[in-house]
Amino acid sequence: MRAQTVSLDAAAGKLLNSPIFEPSGKKLLAKGHQISAEDVRLLVSSGHSQVSVTILEEGEVPEEDAAVQVASESACGAMEIRVAAGGRANLFAVEDCCLLVDEEALRRVNNSGSITVATLPNLSYALAGQRVGTVKTAPFAVPSSELAESIEYLRTRGPILQARPIRAPAVAVLYSDPNRADRARTLFESIMHTRLERIGVSPAFALSSLETEEAVARSLEHLLRARPSLVLVASTTAPAGPLDVVGRALSRAGCEIESFLAPVEPGNLLLLSYLRDIPVVAAPGCFRSPRPNVVDLILPALLARYRLTAREISSLGHGGLLP
Repeated sequence: MRAQTVSLDAAAGKLLNSPIFEPSGKKLLAKGHQISAEDVRLLVSSGHSQVSVTILEEGEVPEEDAAVQVASESACGAMEIRVAAGGRANLFAVEDCCLLVDEEALRRVNNSGSITVATLPNLSYALAGQRVGTVKTAPFAVPSSELAESIEYLRTRGPILQARPIRAPAVAVLYSDPNRADRARTLFESIMHTRLERIGVSPAFALSSLETEEAVARSLEHLLRARPSLVLVASTTAPAGPLDVVGRALSRAGCEIESFLAPVEPGNLLLLSYLRDIPVVAAPGCFRSPRPNVVDLILPALLARYRLTAREISSLGHGGLLP
């Protein structure tokens, strides 16, 4: 691309090389704006006779076209693209959702030299109407070879950002205590409601159980028959691992243990399991306080019916020291 000064009668359709201001200092037209016939009339009435424009050359793609193309390949799910001035395409959630970010793909595209993509953190909860990502290109134009390489990479690997909608989830809660079945519910119920309300849900089912292997397994089986989106086990005790009372009860109820321990503080003693497609989460101590903990990090994904793996839990250590 090259800069060139042209008369106004030849300016229509070209890109402004620099912003134009009124005498008062108010911006009249922004840099990179494509000049229209109406703009030409405006400039003439403002006393201008020529403007500095950028001329694109063969092998260059206009910034807005490039941004939209990258945004279209970068995102999927409950999102829409909104084009903004200056080579930007914003991504907005159209439903309450959980965001999944392919961090390797994000790094690869951001290393292209002319294209940048920014997103909310992986596993974030987003409300409908919230901006969740943005694509910004270098001013004026992107080399077509760089754009083609990024597009081909994304088509092969898949989108950077996925918005998985959270639609009418049904959360089940099991409160357990080794001495008195209703003690945990008395201690934790209000905090449980506070935590779930942050993402717009409330418990659909709740039971209290004495914390023995048989009693917890029986209560879990009862809750799981209702086919909830998720089961949370709020125990007053901290497990020593999958072979402790709650872990044995999970196995007895047919659950498969996916992960024990999370690199998150608070919330290290997370025990994640699944009964087929239903996640069952034991998070001792996480319901004693509304303070952010590991449950807040994983709830959006689980409620969006995304199957978190042990590998993904292990990656929570980056940013896992919560305020």
